[in-house]
Amino acid sequence: MSVKTLQVTLVRSKYGRGRRQLACVNGLGLRKINHSVEVEDTPANRGMINKVIHLVRVEEK
Repeated sequence: MSVKTLQVTLVRSKYGRGRRQLACVNGLGLRKINHSVEVEDTPANRGMINKVIHLVRVEEK
């Protein structure tokens, strides 16, 4: 069984946000605008994405 992954791209700046949002963006591994990472589709990652959904674009792979 293959693990589902999500491609997450930072589309808005992470600066000027609260500590929690900045921690979520860093926890996902996003560094700068238009940087994309592939993360596993787990409840923990989904929770971090939901906290910063206004800053990122998510695509299922």
